[in-house]
Amino acid sequence: MKYISLCMLAALCFFSSCKTAKQVSVVTDSTVSEPKTDSYYKTEVKYSDQSTWLLGYFNPGQLTSLPHSDWYQKGYDSYQPSQEFVNKLTAMGIEGISITIVLGTWCPDSRREVPRYMKVLSQWQFPASEVIFIGVDNEKLSPVGEYESLDIQRVPTFIVYKNKVEAGRIIENPVTSLEQDMVNILAGIKK
Repeated sequence: MKYISLCMLAALCFFSSCKTAKQVSVVTDSTVSEPKTDSYYKTEVKYSDQSTWLLGYFNPGQLTSLPHSDWYQKGYDSYQPSQEFVNKLTAMGIEGISITIVLGTWCPDSRREVPRYMKVLSQWQFPASEVIFIGVDNEKLSPVGEYESLDIQRVPTFIVYKNKVEAGRIIENPVTSLEQDMVNILAGIKK
């Protein structure tokens, strides 16, 4: 009985991650809901509620507005990147580098890692104009042209490009830390 319970618990954990389980078609809903007011967000936000999701290309300023500002600001303020690796990033420069961030605002991993990543970019003084944000639904689909070519399986995914050629990715969680993984990706470019 304990074995069955443990198997069921493991299966539940596996299927609740931010990984794509299957591909589905995008269905467009022609109804547009009214914008939510501050009073709407004074109650506890359920990020699984589709009305809170940011989909497609979006302005990162939307992460600093309700309902996302709470998790975003807490994550950004509390993260302390390693100054050693920020200095290495600065020494490597930013010429020809661009970044695409694919995230789901419904996904706990995205809500944890994206503010931290933005803190690294801020300390690196990476230009916001070279960062593209793409929001996805819980099936990892987005209404963005040629989105499928990104081959997103998990979120968040941070894709680093050098001269418009993919140099590397950080997928869901960093291997070491966000800033060290960025150094490792860029060091691969320099070889």
